This record gives sequence, structure tokens and C-alpha cells, in this order.
Amino acid sequence: MKGLKTYVETHKERFLNELFDLLKLPSVSADSAYEKDVIATAKFVAKSLEKAGCTQVELCETKGYPIVYAEKLVDPKLPTVLVYGHYDVQPADPIELWDSPPFEPLIKTTELHPEGAIFARGACDDKGQMYMHIKALEFMTSTDQLPCNVKFMIEGEEEVGSENLGAFVAEQSEKLSNDVILISDTGMISKDTPSITTGLRGLSYVEVEVTGPNRDLHSGIYGGAVANPINILSKMIASLHDANNRITIPGFYDKVEELSKDERAAMAEAPFSLEDYKKALNIEAVYGENGYSTNERNSIRPTLDVNGIWGGYTGEGAKTVIASKAYAKISMRLVPNQDHHEITALFKTHFESIAPEGVRVKVTPHHGGQGYVTPIDNIGYQAASKAYFDTFGKNPIPQRGGGSIPIVALFEEHLKSKTILMGFGLNSDAIHSPNEHYGVFNYLKGIETIPLFYKYFVDLKESR
Repeated sequence: MKGLKTYVETHKERFLNELFDLLKLPSVSADSAYEKDVIATAKFVAKSLEKAGCTQVELCETKGYPIVYAEKLVDPKLPTVLVYGHYDVQPADPIELWDSPPFEPLIKTTELHPEGAIFARGACDDKGQMYMHIKALEFMTSTDQLPCNVKFMIEGEEEVGSENLGAFVAEQSEKLSNDVILISDTGMISKDTPSITTGLRGLSYVEVEVTGPNRDLHSGIYGGAVANPINILSKMIASLHDANNRITIPGFYDKVEELSKDERAAMAEAPFSLEDYKKALNIEAVYGENGYSTNERNSIRPTLDVNGIWGGYTGEGAKTVIASKAYAKISMRLVPNQDHHEITALFKTHFESIAPEGVRVKVTPHHGGQGYVTPIDNIGYQAASKAYFDTFGKNPIPQRGGGSIPIVALFEEHLKSKTILMGFGLNSDAIHSPNEHYGVFNYLKGIETIPLFYKYFVDLKESR
């Protein structure tokens, strides 16, 4: 790609300013109060794709927020790359823990990012990473170096489960036809150690409700005589793990993929400092399933975590009350072969069965998705590997990711193509947390690397 580095360096400030404008839009899909902002963000993305060189851009209406579709078709005989991303972001709460306003992006230097990092909600997940692809397209179209066809599908509901994307993909499979799908919504090992995510965990997300008496009760008059839903819920949740931190739901592990010793040994070759890991999180010890390393626990093993728990009085001061109800939100990260529908059903059956007399339990499934693995002998992976080598000077390390992108498995089902996960974020970027940020180095390096993927993918495709 002629002039790629020069182009990125020349337009660096503009690339950053445009991303800032995108980050200022509070596109929180989980909160209806931000509906107008989410719509405005979709329009911003559509306009950006048009400016970058797409010849067809449209906002595709769904039952929820619109999907931005765009394309630049060079020749039907050439391969087609489909880029997926999302323009919605997580809620910024708790606001008080941010060092700067979450929707007023700014660049601050850090120990890890002496050249600066962009602090804002969505900086890494996924606006910064998604926008890299738009700027990469701009380079290729403006310098007449786009080697193949490209399509974009950018949605606005990823952070709430992509409920309407599945129907869109199924209905528009011909429109979305492609040779490979490219996503940047993952990370890499470090700034100087690139990696490609070859696997993702699936997800089952549920909400539980425990109901005791028909109203809140005075804890002096009724305490010790009536089941306390908060106490009961706490005991039930505690019982979901045994002494070895294995999940106790019957049948939960029946389809768990067990990696071979060779595969686990290859994973262990990735650079990792347990001491640095603990220091970064300000913890004295790690925790998890016995018999597995930290990197195995957060990638190739399933998990069950409480994401939120509440009930009773939580305001200022004291109120002596036994709550009528207690609630919790629980997520289970799943590995390949675990079906999220089956796991949700197993959880519901088990959780209801362990409830003691005196309370009623309700389990409400929310969203979920399947795990995913892509082989490293796939030409998409090989093209990405070559691209990373050119920009980082070393081969990327294949690694399994701990997060979930449920739509990836659905893509393969309906579009019959593999997904390549070219992430440029870091574990320290605080996605979903206060002070989310994204390194300026990572952002610009992504724009520099992505066009090379196109070049090598076409070369490999033509050589087969």
C-alpha cells in the first residue's frame, strides 16, 4: 500500500478530531432517554461512510435502532470484505468515578500511553475501533488502492444483545454476501505484542427475583421468623460454586470443550506477568477454577458471575426492614459447544430447585449467544497475520478471547463465512468501566494495519 504511513501521519489530527465528534454523542442504547442521541450517532456514521468513499449508504430500520449499511463495490469478480461494528455504547455509570466527563473526550498521557490515550465512553468499545475501518477505507478510496469490494454493517444495539440484528442478517443474507467478515471489537496482548482473537466465549444472561412476604416487614417484629429474600438469594448464589470454584449446576460442563496439553502449552507462550496483572487491578491474589491458569480461566473456561444484586433499603442512614423482594443479574460466559439456550434452561431448573420453602423464585432470561472459533489456517487469519507483521514487525499470537460477540456465530450460520477479529484494544482500556480509554498509538496503528489486510486477503484469495 503506497503512502499508507505518510497518509496516516498527515491526517492524524483530523482522524482524532473526527473520532472526538463521534465520541461526544452519548449513544447509550440501554437507556431510552438517549434515543435521539443514538439516532444522531447512526446518522453520523452513515455520513462518515459516505465521505470515506462508499457509493451506497443507507439507514436500515429495525424494531429497535437502525443498522447503518454501506458498500463500495469495485468489481463483482473480486472478493468482498464485510466490516461489522457497533455505534452504541455502555451506560457511563457510575459517573462520579470518571476523572473527566465521559462524553467530553480528551487525550491524557499515561504510563502505558506516553503518547496519549483518548478518554471517553466508547473510545475503545467500539467507536474508536469501528472508526478505524472507516478511515482505512478513506485511505484506500482516496489513493485508488481499494483492492476488492467492501460492505459495512454497523449496528446500534450490540450493548443490549443485538436483538434485531439476527433477523436483519437472515433477511438480507444476499445483500450481505461476502468472502470474509472483519471485526475490531477485541484486543491484543500489548502495544508491542500483536495478537489475533481466534475464539470467543458465548453468553447466557439472566435476571433472578426472590420474593418472600407480600410487603416489606419490620425487621424487629418479623426478623428470625420470616424468610428474608436477600439472605436467601445470597445463599443461593453462593451455592452456585463449589470449593474448587467449579459451577454446581447439573449438566453445566457436559459439552465443555477440553483443550489438549499442546494447545494449552501454546497459549502459555503468550507474554504474561501475573504480578503486573495483579498490580494493574490492585489485588493481592487471583481467583478462579482450580487447575487452570489466569489466562485459561478468562478464555477457555466457562464462568458464572453476579453482575448486580439489590433489594431492601439502600438509601442514606438506616431503615430496619426485611425486603419483600431481592434481585440479581447473572451472566455465564460459555465456551464452544455449550449452547446458550441449553445453559439458560439448566440454570433456571437448578436455581428454582434450590429455593427453600417460604420464598418464590422467578428467572427471566435476557440475551445470549454462542461461542466461536476460527482456524488459523483460514486465509483471513493469514492475511491479518501478514498485515500485523508489516506494521508491528512481528507475527501476531493467536489467542482465545474471554468476551462475547454473539452475532459472530450467527454470521457463520446465515452468511457462511468466517470472521476475523482484528482487535487493537488493551485489557487495561477499562471498557464498560469508568475512565474508558483508547491509546492514540493503537487507534492510528489500526488505521495503518487494516488496509494491508485487504491487500493480503485478495493476494491469498487469488493464489488459491
